Amino acid sequence: MNESALIPIQDLIYEIREQKVMLDSDLARLYGVETGALNRAVKRNIERFPEFFMFQLTEDEWSILRCQIGILKYDRKYLPYVFTEHGVLMLSSVLNNKKAISVNIEIMVTFINMRQYVLSHGGTNEQIAELRKLLMLYIDKNDKRVNDIIIALNNLMEKPKEPIKIGFKP
Repeated sequence: MNESALIPIQDLIYEIREQKVMLDSDLARLYGVETGALNRAVKRNIERFPEFFMFQLTEDEWSILRCQIGILKYDRKYLPYVFTEHGVLMLSSVLNNKKAISVNIEIMVTFINMRQYVLSHGGTNEQIAELRKLLMLYIDKNDKRVNDIIIALNNLMEKPKEPIKIGFKP
């Protein structure tokens, strides 16, 4: 079992500026390098890291995040950098060693699993119900097209009917 598997990666992913990100210090720990070394490697290749791949936290963001994750004191000289999913992917090309590549794969799988979970548990029935309510508010009784849409939304929300079994009994 590798060392990075002991750290639950999904617990190291935070939402900042409406993006899922990971802290430079957490990534450095996963990759087995010093935070400063990771940041120096990034700065040597800064053209690979536009702001939607990586950005530095503000004092307020860092203060709020520290409260959320329970870091009371820190001995950092600079505010931390955070990396989006694409920034983490780009890190594998900057930190070109076997551990970085294997850890990167684990992180990408975690991001993919989180995205799939959100998509599959995204409150679809609630959203359909809300759309149905809105349509009913604006419906004109004689507008057959809107009525057809409401019927289709209702059908989507119903559980599928049990199929009729055809054939021989066992």
